[in-house]
Order: sequence, then structure tokens, then C-alpha cells
Amino acid sequence: MTAEEDLNERIGVLQEEIEQLRNAVVSHAVVDQAIGVVIAAGHLRPEQGWEVLKDISQHTNTKLREVAEYVVQGAHCRWLPDEIHAAFVSALRRAKEG
Repeated sequence: MTAEEDLNERIGVLQEEIEQLRNAVVSHAVVDQAIGVVIAAGHLRPEQGWEVLKDISQHTNTKLREVAEYVVQGAHCRWLPDEIHAAFVSALRRAKEG
């Protein structure tokens, strides 16, 4: 492999890593916003908000990032998919009981 090919390969790897980091930052922001929505909706502590999101994700077999996106969008349009809504209500109930 020539030095130029090696450099081009390294650039490609770094560009991919940058894209992954950008996606992670966006996902983290959405998750943080969703935690805020859960806290406000359920009158919970921040750590309970995180647990509620994880609970919904596990009970619906949906990625946490996707659950967070639904919750944030749902706060604006007052609608969640039926499965997410049911899991949300159940998770809030469990968080308040626990």
C-alpha cells in the first residue's frame, strides 16, 4: 500500500468516526430532552426519568433513541404510537410505585 492510499484510508476511517460522534451527540440531546418530558409528565426525579425511558425501550423492544424521539415529538403533538403510549403509562406508574 502506498503512503497516499494509507492516508486516504485513514481519512475515511476518521470521517466515519466523526459521523458516528455527531450522531451520538444528537442522540444524547434527544434522550436528555425526553428525560425532561418524562420528569415533567410524571413529576419524577431525573434518575427516574432515565429509568422510565429504559423501561419503555425494553418493554417495547424499541431502541432507546427511538423511544426518546417519540416522547419528545409526543410532547409537541400530544400523540404517541399505541404500544409506546401504553408502555409509557405503565412505566410511569411503576416509577411512582417504586
